[in-house]
Amino acid sequence: MPKISFYSKIFLFTILLVFTVFSGQKLINHTTNYFGPNANPVPDFTDATIPKFTEFSVYGDYYFGKGDETVNPYLKAEIPLISEKISVKVWAVPFEYYNVTDAVKERRGMQKNSGFASGDIYFQTRISIFKNQEKNTNLILNATLKTASGSDFNNRRFFNTAGYYFDTEFGKSFILKNSFLNEIRLVADAGFYSWDVQTPNLNVQDDAVMYGLKLILKKNNFSWENTFSGYSGWIKRVPDYGDQPIVFASKLNLKNKKNTYFIQYQNGIRYFPFNQIRIGATFPLESLTPDFFK
Repeated sequence: MPKISFYSKIFLFTILLVFTVFSGQKLINHTTNYFGPNANPVPDFTDATIPKFTEFSVYGDYYFGKGDETVNPYLKAEIPLISEKISVKVWAVPFEYYNVTDAVKERRGMQKNSGFASGDIYFQTRISIFKNQEKNTNLILNATLKTASGSDFNNRRFFNTAGYYFDTEFGKSFILKNSFLNEIRLVADAGFYSWDVQTPNLNVQDDAVMYGLKLILKKNNFSWENTFSGYSGWIKRVPDYGDQPIVFASKLNLKNKKNTYFIQYQNGIRYFPFNQIRIGATFPLESLTPDFFK
């Protein structure tokens, strides 16, 4: 039997030690199936238009179902740098209050059942690539950065990693002349989403294809939006890893002379174990709209 050299023994011992240390560490699943509802949700997309004036939106969210209740405000601002052509958008969950069951706490590896956490900040640039008023079509390109500013990673509320996505919105309206509807608008969204996934001794990226379809029915000051959207990642380390969430949202909007008020219900179809009720309002702020061509 051949003898093993001293250096070979040292090398084998080092490999065994590394394996022993890291095999005892539990891998964290950076997905919507193992975190709170605001950690890495399916991204929203618009009606494929850029506003004329600065808009400030205030939402209130209530998530429920499958052992996790979460309540949070949600703030968003969009500032047109060039009216209806180029804008920047910022949004965040300033804080959330959560309460989970013992089963959810154990499954996610949380340290406590309830508490407060602050959310990530998102920055987005939007560019109108194509606009045809006669054919009622728009094409918008979005570039978005997700920061790692959220807190309470140990209780699986927000990731401790950053991400980004690029997506394109295409919208087309059909104007109707009848007493039932004024307009039907169809919007399609497609893009690429990527976020960091921390594992012992290794950082990798989870890359996903984004997609979405939206149907908007308009009558005078009312509009009704129905949206089917999701993204599909590549990691499959456990059968229910969950980086392929799908959601459906139905939203009713009421617009007065200036402001828009809405209520929305969202259902988690796959790997998003939450239902959502959202109420909110959007306020146009003409006085805070930049004008670089005065």
